[in-house]
Amino acid sequence: MLRQIINIDASRCDGCGLCVAACHEGAIQLIDGKARLTREDFCDGFGDCLPACPQNAITFTEREAAAYDSAAVYQHKMQLSAQPTVAAPRLSTPTVAPMVSTSSLHTWPVQIKLVPVEAAFFSGASLLIAADCTAYAYAAMHSEFMAGRVTLIGCPKLDATEYSVKLTQILRLNTIRDVTVVRMEVPCCAGLVRSVMAAVQNSGRNMAVSVAVVTRDGRLKEE
Repeated sequence: MLRQIINIDASRCDGCGLCVAACHEGAIQLIDGKARLTREDFCDGFGDCLPACPQNAITFTEREAAAYDSAAVYQHKMQLSAQPTVAAPRLSTPTVAPMVSTSSLHTWPVQIKLVPVEAAFFSGASLLIAADCTAYAYAAMHSEFMAGRVTLIGCPKLDATEYSVKLTQILRLNTIRDVTVVRMEVPCCAGLVRSVMAAVQNSGRNMAVSVAVVTRDGRLKEE
């Protein structure tokens, strides 16, 4: 079938192996010191491996390839989890961050899939739509983004749904003042931004939308 899949430029690959670790499906392996896509049916086309490559050796291409086989990926993961592992030595004591005494989360539920399309807490609200990983990656998530906003979270890679449909209803049925999107720098997170932009356009509402990008090491990315 014709679909989007990764392509690895062997001439640029230095064999660091970071893409192998970044690919949660196990589609990439190091062979003779080079990263190779060994299982096309394991590649979901979301590209978690792209930002992991320091040599920019990985790109997207559209070509004939085997269809993504989620069942085979699941079986592969189960086989790996069944293998005995050896605990790595603890090299250093982790730094414990100061405890935050209060939470800025004041509405529930927070999952886009679970929140009702119409609710009193949406009235006149500033809306925060965040990729669920951002709260773990960015230490000041509560104080800098959640405070004063109604928080909704989701992951376009894990949730088998199109967020724009429900978000359009939320924007149409409530008096939302503005929308802030916080996403990770990984490519699959771009789907969250696309869904929000489509929802704003489809809702017919004129509102400000801002986007913040969090890096994998917990910083706000400068645009």
